[in-house]
Amino acid sequence: MKVLSLLSIALTSILSTTVLADTQVIHAGELLAVPGKAPLKKQTVVIVDGKIKAVKKGFVSAKSIDKDATLVDLSKSFVMPGMMDMHVHLQGELGPNNDSEALKMSSQLMQMRSHMFAMRTLNAGFTTVRDVGSSSQEMYAMRDAIDRGWMQGPTIIAAGGVGITGGHADVSGVSPELMEFHDESNKTVCNGPYDCRRAARHAIKYGANLIKITSTGGVLTDRATGTGQQMEMDELKEVVLAAKRMGAKVASHAHQEDGIIAALEAGVASIEHGTYAGKKSYKLFKKSGAYLVPTLLAGETVLQMAKNTDVLSDSQKAKAIKVGTDMKGNFAKAYKAGVKIAFGTDSGVSKHGINAQEAVLMYKAGMPAAQVIKSATVNAADLIDKSASLGTIEAGKIADIIAMHASPLTDINELLDVDFVMKSGEVIKSK
Repeated sequence: MKVLSLLSIALTSILSTTVLADTQVIHAGELLAVPGKAPLKKQTVVIVDGKIKAVKKGFVSAKSIDKDATLVDLSKSFVMPGMMDMHVHLQGELGPNNDSEALKMSSQLMQMRSHMFAMRTLNAGFTTVRDVGSSSQEMYAMRDAIDRGWMQGPTIIAAGGVGITGGHADVSGVSPELMEFHDESNKTVCNGPYDCRRAARHAIKYGANLIKITSTGGVLTDRATGTGQQMEMDELKEVVLAAKRMGAKVASHAHQEDGIIAALEAGVASIEHGTYAGKKSYKLFKKSGAYLVPTLLAGETVLQMAKNTDVLSDSQKAKAIKVGTDMKGNFAKAYKAGVKIAFGTDSGVSKHGINAQEAVLMYKAGMPAAQVIKSATVNAADLIDKSASLGTIEAGKIADIIAMHASPLTDINELLDVDFVMKSGEVIKSK
């Protein structure tokens, strides 16, 4: 009887697994399975329980693979891996009401809005994002809820921010009384190497996947402190070392080359913006293997805001016009010098959901369409250590897949109109 019971339990388990298995079959008219390589015509992608099981030549009958399989007919579409944006801020958008929103909007309501922005991003074809600056616990909660399947949204790699007092990551543009409140609640503003070591450890302890530092000043800091180096080398080194010891990478906001060089020498994994990178920093990029995340869309956004609106203060406008004007030309130089590029927009400065406009700007600056797409897939996956599961459409990878009517390899603007989005095997959008 005991043997029969065990056999019955085993059989039930096998049958349950069979019943629960969810098989989908995509017929792809043109498939860019591995960005950087040539696309293939008439391919079949087999997906089981949210992961890619196989890629087959021709249009294989779904029923021949699994009698209960669901066919997703993209036989007249261009199919490729979901895109990834390595620089977003999902909790807000730059605009005239930011000050009043900061005072009046509860953290709970902000969280609801963040999810709206996340869904706009996902529906635009970006299935993974790296959020590099938000109220941390709210962002970690949304990240974890998406990972657990409680809600839809892009996979989120969430940063904890570490910056110095008065630097770009510190609160600016509000009354001293409110600054004191923010300083008391922000445990990752630091001064000196050992305090910055503490701040990095604190951020990782409480949920950060990576550390975001600000080695230089920034455009949107509401102080006329420029865009040159602000964090000292000993502070940068301690943050990077503390993060490394705890298994996390560091991304550095940096505009002027002095701060870019310091951050690269300290060992960061990526430079965000990198506006004024030059020959010395190019050598360090290539030596270290660090990525440049260019955020051309943010530069264009603040440039137009500075010229045409009163959203920015006078000190912000001056920096926006300078940086926004210079960014595209300097990006082109970095690409031609052989610097590795990972796609990133700084969405939150620009509006969420228009992330693919970055691709158009990169292309217009001189980067071939195939390399732009690779930067948003293969390269981005490498930057976040997810190459084993993301970035290509190959057996064993997570089924993050998008499609559009025509090839973005021949017209980059096709990325602006994604018609189909699948996230972990779940169809999110299908026109």
